[in-house]
Amino acid sequence: MRLFVGLGNPGTKYQGNRHNIGFMAVDRIAADHGFAPWRARFQGLASEGTLGGEKVVLLKPGTFMNLSGQSVGEAMRFYKLAPAHVTVFHDELDLSPGRCRTKTGGGHAGHNGLRSIHAHIGEAYDRVRLGIGHPGDKDRVAGYVLSDFAKADQDWLDDLLRGISDGAAALAAGDPQRFMNAVALRTAPPRSSGATPAAKAPKAAPPVAPAAAQPPAPAPSKLDQLLDRFRRD
Repeated sequence: MRLFVGLGNPGTKYQGNRHNIGFMAVDRIAADHGFAPWRARFQGLASEGTLGGEKVVLLKPGTFMNLSGQSVGEAMRFYKLAPAHVTVFHDELDLSPGRCRTKTGGGHAGHNGLRSIHAHIGEAYDRVRLGIGHPGDKDRVAGYVLSDFAKADQDWLDDLLRGISDGAAALAAGDPQRFMNAVALRTAPPRSSGATPAAKAPKAAPPVAPAAAQPPAPAPSKLDQLLDRFRRD
């Protein structure tokens, strides 16, 4: 059994925020794979289903980002899960928009949701880091993550979420490489390998028609010959 946790803040005010991309990821998995309706559990919303034959519980903590660990810890204790059975989907400032990386263990890099989860269950859980880019100035980070994705972001965001949904079964089976391949097929599809058609050779100039043969000059008449004799005499 696996617990997939999407990080974000509850409420319609935040649903389009960059900080809520984790919520968006598990929402997409639930919709595409026929999971049960969301219901209030574990200080948040939970939905159950299967991915590739593996039972999976999706969780969106309702405690707000900074207290996410409370909800995750409660769900883990209920299902008697170890941290190795938990995968957390979260926004990542240090990745370009649309990039995705998996990771197991390690620090929280200042992410308050991860910081809270570390405090409740330790660091030995899996993460799916979803790139949202960086505003360029650390003083602008709070406003940036709590603002909505721009209209120009919608295409790459949809491709990323589709890829996550496509690879969700591989992730549940413990195969992060196959998961990443599925994401890449959506976010960076291979180019066509067809050869470029050869350039057409220029058309040959039409052959020049040979000059028409000149007709032979007519033979002089007898009168011309006689006049010619008088001129010579």
